[in-house]
Amino acid sequence: MNASKEETQEQRHAAVGKDGHGQKPEPHHATKRELDDEIAAIQAHSRHQSTTIQAPPEIPPAPPRRALVVVGVALLVLLVAGALTLIGRQSHERALAKETELSTIPTVAVVHPLAEKPDEELVLPGTLLAFEESPIYARTSGYLVRWYKDIGSRVKEGELLADIDTPEVDQELNQTRAARQQILAQLELARISAERWENLRKSDSVSAQEADQQTSGYRQAQANLAAADANVKRLEELEGFKRVYAPFSGVLTRRNVDPGALINAGAGAASSGVAAGGRELFDVARVDPLRVYTDVPQAYSPAIKIGATATITLQEFPGEKFSAKVARTAEAIDQNTRTLRTEVDVPNKNQRLLPGSFGEVHFAVGANVYRVTVPVNAMLFRAQGPQLAVVGPDKKIQLRAITIGRDYGTTLEILAGVSVEDQVVINPPDSIDEGQLVNLAPASPGQGANQSAAQQPSAPESVRQEENGPAQQQSQPVGANQQQRKPNNSIKGTQR
Repeated sequence: MNASKEETQEQRHAAVGKDGHGQKPEPHHATKRELDDEIAAIQAHSRHQSTTIQAPPEIPPAPPRRALVVVGVALLVLLVAGALTLIGRQSHERALAKETELSTIPTVAVVHPLAEKPDEELVLPGTLLAFEESPIYARTSGYLVRWYKDIGSRVKEGELLADIDTPEVDQELNQTRAARQQILAQLELARISAERWENLRKSDSVSAQEADQQTSGYRQAQANLAAADANVKRLEELEGFKRVYAPFSGVLTRRNVDPGALINAGAGAASSGVAAGGRELFDVARVDPLRVYTDVPQAYSPAIKIGATATITLQEFPGEKFSAKVARTAEAIDQNTRTLRTEVDVPNKNQRLLPGSFGEVHFAVGANVYRVTVPVNAMLFRAQGPQLAVVGPDKKIQLRAITIGRDYGTTLEILAGVSVEDQVVINPPDSIDEGQLVNLAPASPGQGANQSAAQQPSAPESVRQEENGPAQQQSQPVGANQQQRKPNNSIKGTQR
């Protein structure tokens, strides 16, 4: 009955929800009776339901061994996961540390030195000097009366150069001669007295003591006469220095005095306008032959032999060479410059060559010197001298001392210190040090070609003109022509 009432109410609600025209009907408000009927139906329905609660099915307990296996597997999984996590973290930390360490190692760019073609001539700078040169000072004090030779004059050995007036020395000489005459008279009196007392002693008229005193007085007078003679001779020698003579044949290169100038004996420097010592009167130089001193690099020193021929060239005589010979060497290498001091003598019969001129000395040294070129920006200038930084097989820096030959501007000729197999660092930092670990920068595609072009010695001008036609020469930039004009195959020694 209650079920039928519920169905009737549901049908009523469904009928009320829609009307015949498909439009929503107006809301229906339930009456009190209807509400009471619904409550009663719900209560009747609840009385007919069963009040028993069914229990969940029982699960049999797992065996103890199986539980332990499950717990062990779970713990093992946790341990493996933790170990994998720690290993991954440590691996990441090591990779980070390695990457950090690699980032602190500097990266450098390197090039290989290029071998040069052997040359047969060594050209070094040198200065022409007089074979003998002597400053002439006055040996006596006085006033210059007259000079007879001026600068540029050719003089012979013993030729008179100047006269000096020495009134004080003249008067001193006269006084010394008069004192000598007095001593000479005293000597004669002492001689007579000594002889007289000697005769009286034979007759025992005087004592031996008195006779010995007279003899001693005579000997003293003889010594005084000798001293007076020496003093007179000294002043006579000073009188002889009143005339200034040339010590050897040559050219008068300097004259520093004029007539009436005060001359002091000896050599010294003038102070506050007053000569504290003697000043130089003349300077005489022997100009045939001339000496040329030059410093030969250590690598070429074995080729320098005493008596070997050489040639001298000067800028004021283009195309002309003057024959010379190696006169002597220092027979030792200078520790500071690593060079051999060499003297070359060049004849100067016609006296065309002038002392003090700058020239170039050409030595025939053969082709047995190993030379390479490196970029100029690879050089290191330190207290130890010029060096190059070379990367060894273990990627560690080696600082090597080098000997420099020619300077091409963009490249340098190296005579000793590196070879073509070495890896030379270009643009090395100032902080680079011996044994420092470095990384090598990858070579750019055109680096080797650019280096070869920069270090390759240029061909002669005639060869370049034949290779480049007129059209190509017009299209070639001006800077390229200037870059090609480099020194010839002769070796320009650069002393550093």
